[in-house]
Amino acid sequence: MPTPTRTVQSATADSINDVRAVLAEHSAAHAARDVARLLALYAPEATSFTLAPPLQQGPDTPYGTPQGVQRWFDTFDGPVEIVHLDPTVVMSGDVAFVHGLTQMTATPSGGEDSFSFWMRSTYGLRRIDGRWLIVHRHESVPFHMDGSFRAATELQP
Repeated sequence: MPTPTRTVQSATADSINDVRAVLAEHSAAHAARDVARLLALYAPEATSFTLAPPLQQGPDTPYGTPQGVQRWFDTFDGPVEIVHLDPTVVMSGDVAFVHGLTQMTATPSGGEDSFSFWMRSTYGLRRIDGRWLIVHRHESVPFHMDGSFRAATELQP
């Protein structure tokens, strides 16, 4: 299913579709729990600020390596579903930014029930050697400002 996209700045239809295809492949790689397929979407120098600690992922962090991503995928039974809700795409030349709300749904290993939550997502992409690659990824979940510091994972768009 193609991801609906709002384009803020004029861009060619092909470029928009190419960026859209990266998001669709990102979702498909998660659903397949395919580490190589997922990491192929990222430039080698990509910066990732994901929901998992520490504050920034890198080659020396638990989830910054192919083995770490595989260990994370292994904590689920079945697909890890990622849905990008009406992402906004801003493009100029060989640079694109995408931001919007993203839903993740999965079933913990050995669990009977799946969970689902929404997060805020931003992706920065560059066209490198004719191919759009993710060079920046940022995910966040708001937290309750009541002193509890609980993640507000119950929010829905």
